[in-house]
Amino acid sequence: MRYFITFAYNGTDFHGSQSQPNGNTVQAELETAFATILREAVPLTFAGRTDAGVHAQKMVAHFDSDNELPANFVGRLNNLLPPSIAIRDIRRVTDDTHARFDAVQRTYHYRITTRKDPFSNLFRTRVGGSLDFAAMNQASLLLLGRHDFASFCRVHTDVKTTICEVKEARWIQENEDEAYFVISADRFLRNMVRAVVGTLFDIGRHKMTEEDLKAVMDAHDRQKAGHSAPAQGLALVEIIYPQNIYYHEKD
Repeated sequence: MRYFITFAYNGTDFHGSQSQPNGNTVQAELETAFATILREAVPLTFAGRTDAGVHAQKMVAHFDSDNELPANFVGRLNNLLPPSIAIRDIRRVTDDTHARFDAVQRTYHYRITTRKDPFSNLFRTRVGGSLDFAAMNQASLLLLGRHDFASFCRVHTDVKTTICEVKEARWIQENEDEAYFVISADRFLRNMVRAVVGTLFDIGRHKMTEEDLKAVMDAHDRQKAGHSAPAQGLALVEIIYPQNIYYHEKD
């Protein structure tokens, strides 16, 4: 039987979401907790990868089990996991459902502040000076649609294509000190959102123009885009799946 697990995490102290030889990861913490309760190794397949310091308000992974899950499984997992990881839900899905490949849309938020604030510095990036949000939003329109985002992809990444379809990309000002960038797409490349945000920062500071952004996208060269924005402002906030993946008992 295959299940989806939905969870959130504060990525500050993790070396990314998925397992790696050195460094603590979200996946390693989860799989240890699963093994402790189920008394067997349970590999998790994540919907995507987040880098060190990046957060998730909603991440999804799938796993398989031959047995019914124990009572209060979510509560028992949360009791074992560190405060930085919270299980939200576990649902059975059809046996061929894949957490990564069946997702139809993902949404990230990148949060910034112009104010020094010890209570939000783990989840927002402090930016100096003023930003021209009108210019950044006008330039963001170029991101919409189906494009090759190779200029915003970490080099030497093993992907078959760098084509993504962006469905939303805009800055929202919450107040005079705080704002966030929302971007939704069918898929994202490694480091793509942080590279896009860093490039938009250059536009907001009038170091680049809308035409410069178009040239960057056409170049398919990571060196042409701006620096990657810091990790702590970025969070995965939504993953959408077709409703027909969820398992329903037959009458």
